[in-house]
Amino acid sequence: MSLETYQKAKQIILAEEDIADFVGGCTSDLKRLAEEKIGLKFAGLYLDYVKTFGAGNFGSQEIYGIIHDDFENSSVPDAIWYTLTERREIDLPNNLLIIYDTGSDGLFCLDYDQLDENGEPIIVSFTPGVELESQTYEIIANDFGDFLLDLVKLEV
Repeated sequence: MSLETYQKAKQIILAEEDIADFVGGCTSDLKRLAEEKIGLKFAGLYLDYVKTFGAGNFGSQEIYGIIHDDFENSSVPDAIWYTLTERREIDLPNNLLIIYDTGSDGLFCLDYDQLDENGEPIIVSFTPGVELESQTYEIIANDFGDFLLDLVKLEV
């Protein structure tokens, strides 16, 4: 588990407030509502992210999370709204939670069917328009900590 990489990314975000624009952490009640709506249980590093930051931008990097409890009428960077929308529109599998959009052809997702030894989901790519049986699910990062630190480093 890369708690160390996550903590390093978190420290950088907190220190670079000029380029950090986050909605603010979500409450336990909001997290529970999001989990019920999406059918996934947040834990570990991503849970700390949504509790600390909620969702938002670090420079040009937009990291999706939990914004508010209106999961049907929202917009990015609302991970719950976007994931539910993509489940309806492109048949996104239920084990994936979208946390980042590359802006081209890829969505980066927490894959709750692929957990490491500490229960952390790996980050995989999902390509809209590619049939489910043809998806390659390229591994983008071993966990959310590695992923977040990579994004943060792009901006500093």
